[in-house]
Amino acid sequence: MHLEIDEQRLQNQIDELSLISEQAPPVVTRVLFSEADQRGRAFVKKLAEESGLRVRQDAIGNIFVRWAGRDAGAQPIATGSHIDAIPNAGKFDGVVGVLGALEAVRALQKAGLKPKRSVEIIIFTAEEPTRFGFGCIGSRMLAGTLTPEKAILLKDSDGTTLEEWRRKVGWSDDLAMVRLPKDGYAAFIELHIEQGPLLEREGLPIGVVEKIAAPSVTRLDLTGVGGHAGAMLMPDRHDALLAGAEIALAVEQAALTSGSPDTVATTGIFRIEPGAVNSVPCLAHLEIDLRDTQSSTRDAALRRIEQATGDICRRRGIQFNLQRMAADPPVVCDPKLVSAIADACSAVGLPFKRMISRAYHDSSFMSQVCPTAMIFIPCRGGVSHRPDEYSSPQQIKAGVAVLARTLAALTSE
Repeated sequence: MHLEIDEQRLQNQIDELSLISEQAPPVVTRVLFSEADQRGRAFVKKLAEESGLRVRQDAIGNIFVRWAGRDAGAQPIATGSHIDAIPNAGKFDGVVGVLGALEAVRALQKAGLKPKRSVEIIIFTAEEPTRFGFGCIGSRMLAGTLTPEKAILLKDSDGTTLEEWRRKVGWSDDLAMVRLPKDGYAAFIELHIEQGPLLEREGLPIGVVEKIAAPSVTRLDLTGVGGHAGAMLMPDRHDALLAGAEIALAVEQAALTSGSPDTVATTGIFRIEPGAVNSVPCLAHLEIDLRDTQSSTRDAALRRIEQATGDICRRRGIQFNLQRMAADPPVVCDPKLVSAIADACSAVGLPFKRMISRAYHDSSFMSQVCPTAMIFIPCRGGVSHRPDEYSSPQQIKAGVAVLARTLAALTSE
């Protein structure tokens, strides 16, 4: 089968989508429920419809783009990713897996493939945790790990709930209908930039992902005693910021001493009140990301952080409230799908590396619905979540070619 990947068309569409942003180029920001998010969704739907594909959207905003196969009763093959972007992001994260999937389907259509199984491209809602501090909302709800009852209670930093936002944008369907049946798909394949330096460093065009690291998110609120910075003497202080600073260092130490080279920990949010130069901080809010490829070492590090938090707060006279928002399991990608991707690489003459994804993705939760695997392409310097994030048109084309070959093989079974 001869495949023609139109790399210039694909790059033009990536560039056009990048201009739909809450901030000026080269920055890309598309936060769930924002005006830019809504326009980005409309842009992708339009491209899909222009390619003769059927489009629908569920109650949480996941978009499904279907290329119908010959056997309506056969389980479809799913692919896709996300188009939301954190503040000050780049144009490739997630987008390559969405627009690249559309280009893969167009190439297969042009090649004359008449698939037995349908192909469904999924554009997941809120892979990024920007709005609610909680990532992969769409795929979590598809998998059933986030229930409608818990989802509607999620609040953003202004106190607006997910349900209030749904009403604002006119999404009125029943959230109970989002969850997928276990036999909904035969397989899910996600194309994504690596978000790391290994492929570029080794001069390889494709990564075949075998494992996805296990993420966890912890929220911590500290309550101390505020007062005038000049009048409150040092022995009398219960400074919430200093307790938080010690905890942030304990987070770093827990990762460094976990015994696993794959443990990484980040205190990504640290806010204090009242935030005045002449006032002792009385409140601190921390959000901690801790992940590993093994649940055992990840969870042991979490326990050390929780123990350190209690010790530090007791010593400093600080009250605290600690919540584990998520502690998801690691994913082992389906061996048959990993082999199918490797075979596709061989078919198009591309060398590849079997590797671990240290970032988590919607694939992490789709793996609870159906067999799942991922295809990585290099990104310059391993940089992601920044405006200088970059993969070349040729690198993207290679990833799309591998995805298309994989879809062709899986849809014929």
